[in-house]
Amino acid sequence: MPVVEFTITADGAMTVTVDGRPYLPEPFAPGWRREAFPTILDALTAQYRSPLRVQVHEADGSTFTDIITPPRERTTPKPWEASAPAPVAVVSPPVPAAQPVLHQVAGAGFVAGEDVAVAIIHAHTDASSDGTARTLLTAEQTALAVTGEVILLGRISGTLTVGRIQ
Repeated sequence: MPVVEFTITADGAMTVTVDGRPYLPEPFAPGWRREAFPTILDALTAQYRSPLRVQVHEADGSTFTDIITPPRERTTPKPWEASAPAPVAVVSPPVPAAQPVLHQVAGAGFVAGEDVAVAIIHAHTDASSDGTARTLLTAEQTALAVTGEVILLGRISGTLTVGRIQ
């Protein structure tokens, strides 16, 4: 599993490494800034097509670690090609305009690997091998959860947990 490390300075500048090697912006592009966080993750999940271990080191010394999975590939059938296999379409989530501030919600009691719905349903996540599930929400998404609560719903087990946004 690739390890992606983000080191963020007090002014929002950021360095990124993948498995200890620098991951740099395009030639002649400005250096990475905090605002590029979701764009970088989208590009790396598309490139590696596997989960990424993400470690974020903030200027204040705090560290955040999570596993980010690539979006699921969804097929789009064409009505005139009923017998032919449909092409695979990958839908990337929109890039938020605000600085990405991520909040975690976690729950337990899920079947390992099951699809877990996140309500207000902005995304789906998978339960880990020990039956726990967690998700990351942007500040924009958490603003929609006016009570500060999010529901995680196991699609197989029927497990339902209500978590507080952290």
